[in-house]
Amino acid sequence: MKVAVLTASDKGARGEREDRSAEVIKEMVSQIGGEVVAYDVVPDEKELLKKKLLEYADARGLDLVLTTGGTGLSPRDVTPEATLEVIERQIPGIPEAMRLKGLDKTPHAMLSRAVAGSRGRTLIVNLPGSPQAVRENLEVVLPAIPHAVEILQGRGGECARPENK
Repeated sequence: MKVAVLTASDKGARGEREDRSAEVIKEMVSQIGGEVVAYDVVPDEKELLKKKLLEYADARGLDLVLTTGGTGLSPRDVTPEATLEVIERQIPGIPEAMRLKGLDKTPHAMLSRAVAGSRGRTLIVNLPGSPQAVRENLEVVLPAIPHAVEILQGRGGECARPENK
């Protein structure tokens, strides 16, 4: 599985903050056979985010794009808006599951505006910006990602589990 990591961070883009969230993503996607082949840090600018998402999905045909950062309530947080303008179909269960699990740890999880969806054969998922929140959110959705990518690419079989007889 070919993966891109896109970090939305004004400070990160200026070199003022180390991107530890991307390191967590790289480590965790390797557990499902993912290989990070593209990585970028861009400022919290909707057009820049859209440009990168389109590059990863359309020009490079990557299987999975994981964004980190820009999903909160700050005026500069525009990752969900950029993602919504790029995806063709939403996959609401992914961010719903992340928020639901996050509520076990903090009521602030309900403030996440993360979205997920597909563009062509590429799965795009927004993750929070903090390394701990990235780890907690990915733990929830990582088991479903390989199957989602297989289905998007027409390689997957039935989604239903076989009946026990």
